[in-house]
Amino acid sequence: MNDIRPSEPLIQFRSVRKAFGDQTVLDGVDLTIEQGVVTTIIGRSGVGKSVLLKHVVGLLRPDGGEILYRGDNLLTLSRSVRRSLKSKISYMFQNMALFDSMTVFENIALPLEEKTRLSKGEIRKRVFERIVQLDLGDFPDKYPAQLSGGMRKRVALARALITGPEIILFDEPTTGLDPIRKNAVFNMIARYQREFGFTAVVVSHDIPDVFQISQKVAMLEEGRIIFDGTREEVLSSRNPLVRQFIEGQENPETTLVSNIPEEDAK
Repeated sequence: MNDIRPSEPLIQFRSVRKAFGDQTVLDGVDLTIEQGVVTTIIGRSGVGKSVLLKHVVGLLRPDGGEILYRGDNLLTLSRSVRRSLKSKISYMFQNMALFDSMTVFENIALPLEEKTRLSKGEIRKRVFERIVQLDLGDFPDKYPAQLSGGMRKRVALARALITGPEIILFDEPTTGLDPIRKNAVFNMIARYQREFGFTAVVVSHDIPDVFQISQKVAMLEEGRIIFDGTREEVLSSRNPLVRQFIEGQENPETTLVSNIPEEDAK
């Protein structure tokens, strides 16, 4: 992967704070997501990585601080501009958010039907391209409940990629996959990022495997970004919290965020 990083900030978090009740999750997050770069957010379970992602797409609003898109505060953008921005973002949820009443084909096709004016024939062509690429050729008429967790993950990935978005947010994209499928997903993300140049933000616990597609890595700990650098820099970091995490060690002096609702505390 090309390690030359563009200088234009696409999304910037400035002192962003978010709490659920009396539990602070984000406590002054500063982070720059650069255009055309794969940024991976790492950190222990429960520190709020998914909460951070949901702020990017507008599913959550910060209690304090600013989130900028190309230098403009998301909270002050007009409704039409925010709507336009959301159309440029795909979000691959950790729980996949597939519609049980729709087939694999229909789930993947849905964003094209909602966001484009493509003909049914063109939609069918594009969907089957993704189905073949993600090895789902035997399942277009199946329903999510008929698939394994790994298969559902691949369907969700195909749906996230189908519109060729500017920004794709991947929340634990390889959870539940075997090593072969996990590497296939990472390779697919890397391939499409190179081909289409989208900006990717990936939350993952698959370390060090996820670093193969990462141009930038940020670590979230106790509500703040404690490390922000290249994949080479994170692997050589002497920060004890970073080393403990990437080496799979426990730190008895830190406590997990335990009171955030499970849906938001990932």
